[in-house]
Amino acid sequence: MKFVLGISGASSIELGIKFLNYLPSDFEIFLVLSQGAKEVIKKEGLNFNPGENVQILDSRDIGACIASGSFGVDKMAIIPTSMNKLAKIAYGICDDLITRSASVMLKERKTLLLAPREMPFSAIALENMHKLFLHGAIIAPPVLGYYSGAKTLEDMEKFLIGKWFDSLNISHSLYKRWQ
Repeated sequence: MKFVLGISGASSIELGIKFLNYLPSDFEIFLVLSQGAKEVIKKEGLNFNPGENVQILDSRDIGACIASGSFGVDKMAIIPTSMNKLAKIAYGICDDLITRSASVMLKERKTLLLAPREMPFSAIALENMHKLFLHGAIIAPPVLGYYSGAKTLEDMEKFLIGKWFDSLNISHSLYKRWQ
């Protein structure tokens, strides 16, 4: 499976990094960090090692393989999704590889998961999410759920990542399911 993970410059970049670490090893993984994500990683002093099976693509290269529908990406997630990226995707602005790839996913009617990271949501952000939902995107902000019995922050992160995996139809055993 060809899988694209975009990480944009919003709080919760660590969730995107941990999501990447839990992706199945047999996936062909393409990672794109926005310029904002690179700045947040540096400012927050995050340790980031994407692993050997991950192809890192330059966010400025809108001609990269994943920018074409003929390349055949199966699924894409943007975790976290900044309000800037969300708005650009909603209005078809393809000014970097993340927004271009998301546009391709929508036009090809492929799975695109967006994890908006903002609170509270403005009316504009909600309109953009609604618009993208109507065009087939999965809107899945990192919303906590307590039924999994999470005891630690790591448990809660696994719950969130597991819920995203559920939405993407990726099998896992990251959290305790409702009985």
